[in-house]
Amino acid sequence: MLTPLGRLDKYAASENIFNRQMVARSLLDTLKEVSDDERDCIAVLERISRLADDSEPTVRAELMEQVPHIAVFCQENRPSIPYAFSKYLLPIVVRYLADQNNQVRKTSQAALLVLLEQELIERYDVETKVCPVLIELTAPDSNDDVKTEAVAIMCKMASMVGKDITERLILPRFCEMCCDCRMFHVRKVCAANFGDICSVVGQQATEEMLLPRFFQLCSDNVWGVRKACAECFMAVSCATSQEVRRTKLSTLFISLISDPSRWVRQAAFQSLGPFISTFANPSSSGHFFKEEESKNTEDHRSSDEDGEKIRDTEDVTTEDIRSRTEKPPSDADFSDFTIKLENTMEDHNPVPSNSQSETDYQTETFLRCTLSSESCGEIADENKQSSSFCSIAMLQESGLRSQETSLSEQELYNSFHFWRTPLPEIDIDLELQQPDQIMPDPKIQEGTKEVTVPVSSNITMATRKELEEMIENLEPHIDDPDVKAQVEVLSAALRASSLDPLEETMAGVGKRMDPQNELSIRDQLNYKLNQDDTVPLISDAVENIDSTLRYIHNDSDLSTNSSFSPEEERKSKVQDVVPQALLDQYLSMTDPSRAQTVDTEIAKHCAYSLPGVALTLGRQNWHCLKDTYETLASDMQWKVRRTLAFSIHELAVILGDQLTAGDLVPVFNGFLKDLDEVRIGVLKHLHDFLKLLHLDKRREYLYQLQEFLVTDNSRNWRFRYELAEQLILLLELYSARDVYDYLRPIALSLCADKVSSVRWISYKLVSEMIKKLHMASTSTFVVDLMNELVEKFCRCPKWSGRQTFVFICQTVIEDDCLPMDQFAVQLLPHLLHLASDRVPNVRVLLAKTLRQTLLEKEYFLNSANSHQEVVEQTIMALQMDDDNDVKYFASIHPASTKIADDAMSTASSTY
Repeated sequence: MLTPLGRLDKYAASENIFNRQMVARSLLDTLKEVSDDERDCIAVLERISRLADDSEPTVRAELMEQVPHIAVFCQENRPSIPYAFSKYLLPIVVRYLADQNNQVRKTSQAALLVLLEQELIERYDVETKVCPVLIELTAPDSNDDVKTEAVAIMCKMASMVGKDITERLILPRFCEMCCDCRMFHVRKVCAANFGDICSVVGQQATEEMLLPRFFQLCSDNVWGVRKACAECFMAVSCATSQEVRRTKLSTLFISLISDPSRWVRQAAFQSLGPFISTFANPSSSGHFFKEEESKNTEDHRSSDEDGEKIRDTEDVTTEDIRSRTEKPPSDADFSDFTIKLENTMEDHNPVPSNSQSETDYQTETFLRCTLSSESCGEIADENKQSSSFCSIAMLQESGLRSQETSLSEQELYNSFHFWRTPLPEIDIDLELQQPDQIMPDPKIQEGTKEVTVPVSSNITMATRKELEEMIENLEPHIDDPDVKAQVEVLSAALRASSLDPLEETMAGVGKRMDPQNELSIRDQLNYKLNQDDTVPLISDAVENIDSTLRYIHNDSDLSTNSSFSPEEERKSKVQDVVPQALLDQYLSMTDPSRAQTVDTEIAKHCAYSLPGVALTLGRQNWHCLKDTYETLASDMQWKVRRTLAFSIHELAVILGDQLTAGDLVPVFNGFLKDLDEVRIGVLKHLHDFLKLLHLDKRREYLYQLQEFLVTDNSRNWRFRYELAEQLILLLELYSARDVYDYLRPIALSLCADKVSSVRWISYKLVSEMIKKLHMASTSTFVVDLMNELVEKFCRCPKWSGRQTFVFICQTVIEDDCLPMDQFAVQLLPHLLHLASDRVPNVRVLLAKTLRQTLLEKEYFLNSANSHQEVVEQTIMALQMDDDNDVKYFASIHPASTKIADDAMSTASSTY
């Protein structure tokens, strides 16, 4: 008979591929057989090294699958096989990373990650054997597929090897790979894993080395790379400081939201909620994204109950926060236009270092004006051309301020930066008057004295012809939603360029304009718009006029609530926690046009991320989200309402009792009458929500609990099961009288349910109800309930009802819901009476209850107890029963006492 080593040698040298595969598969067993002899173990490991040179890929792949198991064995037997893994196995794993066969490479990559995860590779080996090979595989002259896979391995192993090795060995090559000009697959892998690298190396390395690369990847010419950047944006943001997050990343994210690619916009809007959550102030929301922040931030929360509840919601889900949406091309171009203009002002403003905050204020003011001016509402709809005044005025303000070295306090807080009353609608009859007879309204003169650039200054006849040609070229592809949106933008631009009355009025106003200022602003605009082509646009002409047409093409963002003035509406959306541009984009996710052009489930993603955004903004800024929440709560898609229903209890914790009562309770009431798919979300957290309400408001829902027994589909038994579980929790929220009057009928109804699972949880509900009523000062409730149990179940004509009574008694005994002396008086006589029941199933369960549960109680083990003798006589009678099962359970003492096991052994436990 061959020895283990002899058998290994015989089949390893076989010409049959399957024999060599079998050898590779049985290596671990062979090692275990010879584990007592160190020499034999070393011999097996040497043969593994020779088998690794096999020419057949399937043999090498099979061998690599066994390496992690063999490594674990070597680690467990390390005293007898020192350095076995490092010397014999690790070189094979590393060598296979560059194997010609794809299956072998994939297997070795998986094996390497498993070995690193289980910490089977020494730190020294990682630095000297693994990392150098990976760096070599990512060299410029390396094979494309191998390079891509090696980059992926480097990114995945970063979190396993730690910050030190990552910064010294992995980070420099990773930065090089982010700029790989030849292989976009490499850049895409880098972008997909960018967040993981940032979280490992920390804030300083992220801001100094990684952020410049991230900005390059976000403007990559391949949309798949930009999409990967959008997907990992939250992780990158968490690794940066609050200042960088606000000043740099927010602007970068706006460019991704405005990306020409639909898929990039989808990913960006999906990450918008998580990204906003990274702006959370730890002192007000309880969120800490890095340990550095948690160490340097004190918690200034008040000690009231609501403050404590908010602190308990640190882990409110902000992640799936998987929301996607789209802006029409005009919005995208406008955002890009705003960003470019901001950069222009920064590039051309000779501001000294001591006035840096003033420069930041100017750029922020411009963004706030242009983005928040959407709230002009119906006025802007009536007079579309006047919408351009706000933006143009801000251009002139910013251009003039760039020449000043200081600002007065009055100018710094000039209301013009935040709001400008639009011009009244211009009567079309002005066109019939002579130019010299037109006398502008004093209000118009006052409101437009800051305007320095005519609206149509950039729209020439050549531009109009170019617009007409572009529209004609796009019309054959009008079926594409993106193309259709572009055509609408171009058509509106063409219409705007032909509005002569407005041009005449603007020309009259423009006569008072300083020629130098006009030239300077035009030069700045044209220079920057032509210079920066990071995000491709339709054309330079369209890019120049998009800023004046924002209101025309952004009707969906305009407020329709005429009960508030435009200024009040704007103020209701302004906050200082996150950049206003990000919040505006998030609030626009409920726009129906986005569902048509980006993703039909955009509103669902918005709803999913809303609790996280609300926690970030804090209850003081709930007014910014209130309208959006109400819109989502009335959305036509039940999935959107279902998402809100599942998270309304978390939102209630964030907002506190006052806002919950005013804003969430009406939505909650609507969900109670919704589809079962929506109601289940409310039902699963019914206790969590109701406990946050005041007692008087909480009692109002007692009348509606009965409605949960009615479902659209009677087969939906899990709905009733969830109701029983919630009622158990609700017992603590209501008084004994309320429990008896309102919850008792529901519990008894569930005890008679057709589905056994619902009945089992209902027995627990009734037993807890008995315990609650017994502890109340008024004892009549518990007596009345037990009498009703006897009448409804113990004397039920159906055997299943009588069996239910035995189950309830068993649960009451097991959970000690009643003192045994009271149980013996109130329920035991009726329970023992069932020993003569004509149905064997009832007697079987009775025998189990008496033998396994009742006699375990000390009260019935006392021989002086008068009830003990009655119980013994009943058990003896059951031991002489005609049914064998009854005699069996009455005679022995099985170990199992679980009610579910008892139920499963009865014939009633069927659906």
